[in-house]
Amino acid sequence: MEGVMTFIGFWGHAAVGFGYAALAIWLFHKYGSRNRQQILLISAMAATSVWGVAAIVSGPLSLAALWAESARNLAWLCFMFFLLKSGEGKEQPRTINMIYAVLLIVLLCQPVNDAVVALFAVRGFNTDIAVQSAMTLRMIYAVGALVVVHNLYTVSAPEARWGISLPMAALAAMWTYDLNLYTIGYITAGPSDELIQTRGFATALLAPVFVMAARRNSNWGLRLSRSVAFRSVSLVAIAVYMFGMVVLATALEIVGGTYVRLAQITLIFGMSLTALLVVPSGRFKSWLNVVIAKNFFQHRYDYRSEWMRFADTIGFPSKEAAPFYERVIKSLADIFDSPGGLLMVPDEEDRLTLQARWNWATANVPAYCVTSVTMPFFESTGHIVSMDEIREGTDDRCDPRAIPQWLFEETQAWAVVPLVHFGRLAGLVILSRPRLPRALDWEDLDMLRVVGRQLASYLAEAASQQALAESQQFEQFNRRFAFVAHDIKNLVSQLSILARNAERHAEKPEFRVDMIDTLRSSVDKMNELLARLSQHNKSRQSAPIVIDIGEAVMKAVHDKRLIYPIEAELKPGLFATADPARVETIIGHLVQNAIEATGDGSPVQIKCNMQGNDIAVHITDKGVGMTEMFISKLLFKPFESTKEGGFGIGAYEARALALSMGGQLRVDSKPGKGTTFTLLLPKATEAQNPVNMDEAA
Repeated sequence: MEGVMTFIGFWGHAAVGFGYAALAIWLFHKYGSRNRQQILLISAMAATSVWGVAAIVSGPLSLAALWAESARNLAWLCFMFFLLKSGEGKEQPRTINMIYAVLLIVLLCQPVNDAVVALFAVRGFNTDIAVQSAMTLRMIYAVGALVVVHNLYTVSAPEARWGISLPMAALAAMWTYDLNLYTIGYITAGPSDELIQTRGFATALLAPVFVMAARRNSNWGLRLSRSVAFRSVSLVAIAVYMFGMVVLATALEIVGGTYVRLAQITLIFGMSLTALLVVPSGRFKSWLNVVIAKNFFQHRYDYRSEWMRFADTIGFPSKEAAPFYERVIKSLADIFDSPGGLLMVPDEEDRLTLQARWNWATANVPAYCVTSVTMPFFESTGHIVSMDEIREGTDDRCDPRAIPQWLFEETQAWAVVPLVHFGRLAGLVILSRPRLPRALDWEDLDMLRVVGRQLASYLAEAASQQALAESQQFEQFNRRFAFVAHDIKNLVSQLSILARNAERHAEKPEFRVDMIDTLRSSVDKMNELLARLSQHNKSRQSAPIVIDIGEAVMKAVHDKRLIYPIEAELKPGLFATADPARVETIIGHLVQNAIEATGDGSPVQIKCNMQGNDIAVHITDKGVGMTEMFISKLLFKPFESTKEGGFGIGAYEARALALSMGGQLRVDSKPGKGTTFTLLLPKATEAQNPVNMDEAA
């Protein structure tokens, strides 16, 4: 049996020496030395051949064979290292280098330990400890080499794995055999002769695999995959954690003592609990992503995957997805690991208002959330603002007046990103501070600009679609008026017939009775139609004149005071330049809304005063109030009504009429505390003469 194993060992290692030498020569003649990976592959083949020859000449366990084995492992380790390095730019990944550095140190220690074993054997010393150390070093290297093989395969992009799967499988098989060999030898206090002799034959069988691999991937290029890199580093971290736990537990066993078992249980429980608390946390994942981006890749972002995720978030919403404006924030925040954000968009007055929040309910955003400089600054510059730099005073490009005070005070505000579309500000996104605080660098700014332009186009498209939808709603509304006009036409025709018949039958009593009934019915129908048309009938576009605002308010609420308590505090001598009819329509809408919002009969209060260069009319109720989202999204939108049968154009028409006279309509409301509408009208100059309201009517 011993002779058979010696025969297998001899010819197996001879096959390694001859086969890998021939393979190295074939690769050199076929591909030459085009790149570093090819040179290292040929060198690794040659080193493997040298190991086979050394095993034949001096024996598989001789000092020369052991040194040749270490050289073989070193050559394959260098091949894998530079194959990984070629996958992403010229920067050497520092974190993965540590793994290779540890394996390099182990390889350098192996020849020294082997020499000590040989020296002890020559001088007759006990070599058990040295032999155990040698096998331990080789076990450690085999485990580390398998981890490196796994890492190299998993960090490669899926489309690139086809070219490296065969050599990685061959190397994994070679080092798995070594791990079994030295593990069994460590347990049995000596290497197995059967495994030693068949090792060469097993290695020789892997040569054809390298031939097929060389045909698949002659250039030995590699593209890395970021998504798998996270899992690979996580695998290494878990391995390090498990190794540390075993080492500490073993150390406690060596130290001994009465409470050693309790200490080991406490150690294992404590480390496990720490892993459960730290690893799943968002902050830990953010830190790990940053470390990977810095040490494994030339660029911080995988632009392809980020763009695909962005497109999925903003362009392909599911049934459970958030509303569009929240997805605008989320699509931007996800790229930068920001946990929340705010979106502000321009309204009809070209004033930025809060449109949506995403995971940032604590941000205290006032109703008038920007300054007069905000929109002009961001439209003209498109500057992305880092709030940390603004607070420190190191941002020379930003005008401090463009940043409102509440944003200075909001410590979680991290970045202000303008969404500019063809020179117009389509929106402004404020991102909250990432889980792992960091400063904005050039790559962040480039990504923000690109994504910001795309989001601006989405917002502009959404605004266009909304305008088109409103236009279609107006068209439908006009159709309703066509039906009303048709009813009026029928009434006119009916009255015309009545008038013609009256010329012939007016003297008949029964005809006069029918005529009175017909007229009464026609009058009722006409009043009904006029009531439906009244709000548009009063909105005639007359030229603004100087009016006494107190008289205009009292005339507007005259009929409503008969049915509901209204408290008016009107200062005399307040004159505004406005159209009386439009003012009456605006006041009528706002007072009617206040009455309908107040369910307990509390009086509606009206006050008039000076406010800068404007005359202000404040209409206050103590009703149910409105949320900021309702005010920004629905209050001034046409055809959005909470009342049954309502057209939803009262508030919309009121603001449109105010803007048409050069005025403004503002609202301040809180749920459960009531609402105050403020109508601002231009103050009349002293040179203008007021017009009597009765004369104007």
